[in-house]
Amino acid sequence: MTSNRTSSDRFGTDVAPPRVDLFSDTVTRPTSAMRAAMAEAEVGDEQRGEDPTVNRLRARVCELLGTEDAVFLPSGTMCNQISLRVHCAPGDEIITDVTAHVRHYESGGPAALSGVNITTVDGRDGVFSAQQLLAALRPDDNHFPPSRAVVLEQTANLPGGVVWPLDAMREVCDAAQANGLRRHLDGARLFNAVVAAGVPAADYCGLFDSVWIDFTKGLGAPVGAALAGSADFIRRAWRFKHQFGGAMRQSGVIAAASLHALDHHIDRLADDHNNARRFADAISGAPGLTVEPVHTNMVFFQVSDAAGFADATLAHGVRFSVVGPNRLRAVTHLDVTSGQVDEAAAVVRRVAESWTA
Repeated sequence: MTSNRTSSDRFGTDVAPPRVDLFSDTVTRPTSAMRAAMAEAEVGDEQRGEDPTVNRLRARVCELLGTEDAVFLPSGTMCNQISLRVHCAPGDEIITDVTAHVRHYESGGPAALSGVNITTVDGRDGVFSAQQLLAALRPDDNHFPPSRAVVLEQTANLPGGVVWPLDAMREVCDAAQANGLRRHLDGARLFNAVVAAGVPAADYCGLFDSVWIDFTKGLGAPVGAALAGSADFIRRAWRFKHQFGGAMRQSGVIAAASLHALDHHIDRLADDHNNARRFADAISGAPGLTVEPVHTNMVFFQVSDAAGFADATLAHGVRFSVVGPNRLRAVTHLDVTSGQVDEAAAVVRRVAESWTA
């Protein structure tokens, strides 16, 4: 029988953690140096602008992204949702790729929190063209929801951690600006793109009205994301930060982890990319598997029964996420060594061989 489990499944308290956890790069744990930075952090009332560590983090984010201001938030989903609330009015429509995180994995937030419609374009590996954007625009007619914003995702998760080329991103953003659309960048794994493409973060971010980065994925911090943009945009975002439940107090403790991540964990993302390619190469040719191209730190592969295969590998101590009936995802990260990648690949080959024996 095929399981209906999804990628959001979690362990119960009676289940031992896997030896090799490739479920996501969100499973990373703070390093000892990061924990020390957290323990020593200066703190204050963040909601009143009095936490010195949070303020240093905001300034560092602006320096890296080339923006006027930034706000520290509990999650990337909140960054996306606040951005839509600032940019849009109820009944407006946003345009994004059919695979976008904001469409699939944010609990219907655009509709629930901002009354926003989503229309999609079918890009190639999550990357769509200016022509596709223009074709999706609504006519200026009272019968239609107004096209208000375009959302791009860097890297594009579901298509395989694909990096948007800077020129393609610029063409879409230029077309959006010419037609009065706001431009928002879901930068959950922006620094994976920076490292893979060798393009500074500010070059990507300069094309957008708003952008956010996540500290809890490849950068390895335990909590938090930062939303950035113009001073006016961030001023408006603070109101919805409070309204959506994002008010924090002595949050310098977690901001210190994010500062440490920015200072120490960006360049090492290249190790994750190398380990992803290492894993993909090692499982290629295993019976019954189809391995998709690797772009950054994600390896997607197809099997006849993804949930059943994931259960079988988990029994051998290796965890993947199930992203479709026949599709699994492995994500390399800070807590996975090349030796563990080899161990996981050996388990995959062994399970694949037993399934086809």
